[in-house]
Amino acid sequence: MGIPKTRAVQMLIVGASVAGVRTLQALRREGFDSPITMIGEERHHPYDKPPLSKQMLQAGADRPVPLVAAEKFAALDVDLRLNTRATALDAQRRLVTTAAGDHLEFTHLVIATGVIPRTLPGIETPAGVYTIRSADDAAALRAELDHARRVVVVGAGFIGAEFASSAAARGADVVVVETQTTPMAHLLGAEVGAQLARLHAANGVTLHSGVQVTGLLGTPRVTGVALADGRVLLADLVVVGIGTVPATDWLRSSGLPVSNGVDCDERLRVPGTQGIYAAGDVACRFHPRYGLPLRIEHWTNANEHGEIVAADVVGGPPPRQRLPYIWSDQYGRRIQIVGRPGAGEVAAVHGGIDEERFVAVYADQAGVAVGALVVDDPRTLMKCRKAIDAGLDVTGLDLDGRGLERRVER
Repeated sequence: MGIPKTRAVQMLIVGASVAGVRTLQALRREGFDSPITMIGEERHHPYDKPPLSKQMLQAGADRPVPLVAAEKFAALDVDLRLNTRATALDAQRRLVTTAAGDHLEFTHLVIATGVIPRTLPGIETPAGVYTIRSADDAAALRAELDHARRVVVVGAGFIGAEFASSAAARGADVVVVETQTTPMAHLLGAEVGAQLARLHAANGVTLHSGVQVTGLLGTPRVTGVALADGRVLLADLVVVGIGTVPATDWLRSSGLPVSNGVDCDERLRVPGTQGIYAAGDVACRFHPRYGLPLRIEHWTNANEHGEIVAADVVGGPPPRQRLPYIWSDQYGRRIQIVGRPGAGEVAAVHGGIDEERFVAVYADQAGVAVGALVVDDPRTLMKCRKAIDAGLDVTGLDLDGRGLERRVER
């Protein structure tokens, strides 16, 4: 066993996914020319995460989609260390310890370790049960879909729905189990959740809602999923998509403020520290637009965080604040969400999920537009984005001169 090494670095980025890589790019773009070291626990060169539940599950897909082309990544002049997992942070000594026992001293640190998928609590997991977090997960699932005929997906959020869509496209018989009465009702409301349920049904996927999973059957490989109402769903393959938790276990002894992720201010600086930042899904940021701490698990949010960190490191002005935005591709439809629907209630709708387009606009108690869900209509999405950004009353929102099919009396 070798002797642990201690090496001083100027900028250390822990996490080699979207937030970490975008921070690296933004730093170089802003003129930061000091040495940068990036560590990532996976063996793969930094790759894009959204394709894991979509393109990478298609027959014939063979490798992750790179975040940055090889030649452009080389030009960033970074000491990239793959297969390297951070296990501890000593914020006072400014030292990160890795699983190999090495110590990295830093001047600046960016924590970009992302999130970890939740697993079914208190339930033993046989073979054939997966979560989706990494390229290796996607590769294993792609191989499983070559022969799996009966697939059960636990959770009807975006990850679960995207996998259900991909599995159905591969010819599997897919069943989705959701504890809520309609998919994503806690974020989007029951009316919009019912529309998402119809999307599954229209594509031959069975949805069991309002029921919990109580067990997984089969040894050594899964053969079924037991539900709380006594039913058993036969399964060759099970995918669990019931949310995530921030990857902060390695920070337990650090003394950093960790609650729902790493607490940080509006410029992503960790309070009580100097030169330590959090970025991406792991960051619980005090959001200047909303005036409260938020941890937003969006691909676009991770991109924006890189720009915010870089600007603060080099002493530049913060970039313009953007509205939260997320998209999901399911069954050939593109679902886009802008703003924070959960901060209001459905105030206006147009169309339906089985029509050419579907729009739901959310407003707060004063009638001000705070969020929107739009399916297959980028032009309308832009109008909603502008209205939300400007804080317009939802009754004044004109969509292509057609208005909205129904407005909810408030």
